[in-house]
Amino acid sequence: METINFDKLLLKTAFSCMACDGDIDKREIKLIKKLHKENKTFGDIDFNSEMDNLLLAINKDGHQFLKQYFNELTSTELTQENELKLIEVAIETIKADNKVEYSEIKFFKVIRSKLKIENKAILEKHPDFEDYLEQDIISTSYLSRLQDDFFDTHISNEFELISKIDDDTMNSLKQDNEK
Repeated sequence: METINFDKLLLKTAFSCMACDGDIDKREIKLIKKLHKENKTFGDIDFNSEMDNLLLAINKDGHQFLKQYFNELTSTELTQENELKLIEVAIETIKADNKVEYSEIKFFKVIRSKLKIENKAILEKHPDFEDYLEQDIISTSYLSRLQDDFFDTHISNEFELISKIDDDTMNSLKQDNEK
């Protein structure tokens, strides 16, 4: 897979995990910005522009945006290394606000169902991910119901553009976390 496309899919994964509970917490934004700035996790993309485009798209039609994301996951050929990276970013984003909602777990399980990587490969590197990988009784109808249930209970909110959140807000979050 072309690197830039994977970088965008990875950012879309982090973004989707951040927005899937209907709330974008500043700590989630801070994590994603940190991953990009310090580790170049999302490659050489225009981060603010990409994030704003994602926000505009989810604000337009949140359910359609997330359904398209799931379709993109299904149709994209990923290496095991890329799938592991995608899982790592998804879980880090979900945990960033220090509260894991059931809707986020359901959302992650739908993401997980779209990937081919074995749980063993994930747990070898991340034994602490076991709770996220606990298997429900899986069938095609279950996965369809899980995805439908996510959308039935998901409230799509309109979010503030990332570029509008000023550095003072982000710095005050940093200071709050250091206390």
